[in-house]
Amino acid sequence: QVQLVESGGGWQQPGESLRLSCEASGRAFYSYATAWFRQAPGKEREFVAGISWNGGKIYYADSVKGRFTISRDNAKNTGYLQMNSLKPEDTAVYYCYADLGPLEQTMRGNSGYWGQGTQVTVSS
Repeated sequence: QVQLVESGGGWQQPGESLRLSCEASGRAFYSYATAWFRQAPGKEREFVAGISWNGGKIYYADSVKGRFTISRDNAKNTGYLQMNSLKPEDTAVYYCYADLGPLEQTMRGNSGYWGQGTQVTVSS
């Protein structure tokens, strides 16, 4: 299995940027498709962005398309989520997720491994 630890969350003003990191340990990180999900207070966890094991496929939720960029560095066992033009509605706990299945399976978030989450707060 793989262990995931997120970092990089915090408070930021609307329009600014944050970069989240997801450091993996355990089984080979390159074996996994990875994704970012988020959960806002009182709402269900939702898919944000996903990337295949080699970066060849990437998907974004419509709400973040054009503002967020997912990437990964398999040599460093780390995934990233660059978040630009932040909005108050981006406020949530952000979770890193990894799945041995294809990216389309990873986007469902029901068969892999989760990090503990990192809080992102966007407000003025």
